[in-house]
Amino acid sequence: MRPISASVLLVSVALTVFPACAKGPPKLATDQDKTLYALGQIISKNLDVFQLTPAELEIVKAGIEDGVSGKPSAVDITQFGDKIQEMVKTRSAALTQKEKTSGTAYATKAAAEKGATKTASGIVITTLTPGTGASPAATDEVKVHYEGKLIDGTVFDSSVKRGEPATFPLNGVIPCWTEALQTMKVGGKARIVCPSDVAYGDRGQPPQIRSGATLVFEVQLLDIVKPGTAEAPVPQPQK
Repeated sequence: MRPISASVLLVSVALTVFPACAKGPPKLATDQDKTLYALGQIISKNLDVFQLTPAELEIVKAGIEDGVSGKPSAVDITQFGDKIQEMVKTRSAALTQKEKTSGTAYATKAAAEKGATKTASGIVITTLTPGTGASPAATDEVKVHYEGKLIDGTVFDSSVKRGEPATFPLNGVIPCWTEALQTMKVGGKARIVCPSDVAYGDRGQPPQIRSGATLVFEVQLLDIVKPGTAEAPVPQPQK
């Protein structure tokens, strides 16, 4: 049997240590209750790739309950390492394709909106506020305010919320940014839809950005700055 990956091992350990939740929502009366609930949420992120159906979740719960109560296992778990790995591979690929399909539909709709421009690489750029200054080159460093969202509207990163602009070399970010910001002028603001191929691709940025995810940014180009003053290498999801 091949070794089980770290992420699968974490899930396996979690499932043998933590019991399934009792019926009905738990009462989070104390900090310890809230800590345990948060732990459960973290564990659930490791199961996200499996995209469990309600019926499958019940089977997983049965495994948890038997493991915690010390009942004999219904299967020889040492014989299922390869099968778990194969399920991870298969379902991860399906999830990536699902993300890409949803992202393509989102980008197509965005490209049809008034004022939108779609580039050859599939990036959709919509000018929200025209700029009046210079346009940066790929070798320049830029100072920007930005907010990054998933296509469902979830914010995964925001310099606006942090209250401080980010400065970075334009050739040190995701390809979507490198290309799109060169079409902007200082003082301008744009909405940029980034297909996964020019964003984080099939690797994603777990846990917030799934593999194959299309990303949506609102970017305000504040300035083109001198090299050597970068404050942030790339727009990254907040931890």
